Amino acid sequence: MSRLRRALLPILIIVVAIVIAMIMVSNRAPAERHQAKVTRPLVQVQTLKLQNYQVQVASRGVVQAHTQGSLVAQAGGEVISVNPEFRDGGYFEAGETLLEIDPRDYRLSVTMAESEQAQAQQVLAEEQARSAQALRDWERLGGDGVPNDLALRKPQLAGAKANLASAQARLGQARLNLQRTKVSVPYAGRVLSKNVGVGQVVGAGAALGEVYATDKVEVRLPLSNRQIARLSIPEHYRDGDSEVEGPVVTLLAQVGERVYEWQGQVVRSAGSVDSNSRQTFVVAQVNDPYVRREDNAPPLKVGQYVEARIHGELLTDVFVVPRIAVRGENLAYVLKDEQALDERRLDIAWQDDNAVVVRAGLQAGEQLVTTIPATAAPGMQVQVPGQAAPAKAASNK
Repeated sequence: MSRLRRALLPILIIVVAIVIAMIMVSNRAPAERHQAKVTRPLVQVQTLKLQNYQVQVASRGVVQAHTQGSLVAQAGGEVISVNPEFRDGGYFEAGETLLEIDPRDYRLSVTMAESEQAQAQQVLAEEQARSAQALRDWERLGGDGVPNDLALRKPQLAGAKANLASAQARLGQARLNLQRTKVSVPYAGRVLSKNVGVGQVVGAGAALGEVYATDKVEVRLPLSNRQIARLSIPEHYRDGDSEVEGPVVTLLAQVGERVYEWQGQVVRSAGSVDSNSRQTFVVAQVNDPYVRREDNAPPLKVGQYVEARIHGELLTDVFVVPRIAVRGENLAYVLKDEQALDERRLDIAWQDDNAVVVRAGLQAGEQLVTTIPATAAPGMQVQVPGQAAPAKAASNK
């Protein structure tokens, strides 16, 4: 009897395992059938319409002074006074005295030069009188012909005139040196740096500071060939400048928590192409960057980093779509009536980091898919939030 039990035990185990497996399969079948139901991915769409688009070329650069230079002493001596605005960041007007060097030595030089000029004038007057007297004496003695230069004292007269001219030049130089004791520049500007103070002795040619003009500033902006193709850049030729008016530029800079804008214009391009980047630099100019504005924008300071938006050509009758709606270089999807994906190849006129401007490949009124599924393919059925799925697809199980 025990042998029979041992023989039937494996068979019994197999039968129990088969029964358990059948029960598990019968319980899982509805779940598998439920999972077999098609799930349509959700997408966002945008209804297409024709519009005009103003191309804006992005670039960046650093603000530079239009006119900048070192303030150099043309006369040596002790600095006896300094303008309160002659300091880092101070403003000054054209011709305003920024500092003054001790003028006493230069005044003495002017006095001495004036004395020398007076003496030279006296000598010249005496020589003119002697020359006139010599001519009268020659005529009284009955001289024939034309008297020679020595008889009329013309060499002495010419020497007296030369001495007077030399004295006048020395007086002019002395007065100029005296004038140079008051240091100024011929433009309104701002102080970038200051190197001297009251009591310091400086020599002619010493650097007193660094200043720049405030009437305008410039920004050098690098552009690629593709970007330049959408812009009208004024060029300078050997026989004159082009008559093209440079495009408008909007400069943006963040100061604190706010972003401020300044309006400028491209005025010229650089004379060469950068050998490393193969880019061309254009120069944007902003007028009166230090004038107080109604929005209390801070001055556009030299050395400040700015973003630039250069206004390019106006593209008409185009589609403007989000950059994320384009896959690869020029592939996009639109919806068919049954909410299936239809693949399109785009003719792109312009694109940047945010938008793609399409010239052809789309139709007005179509629904462009702006969130493309990772597994997108032509004919793939999708679901748009807020729109009912087609009846055929809804009954698909």
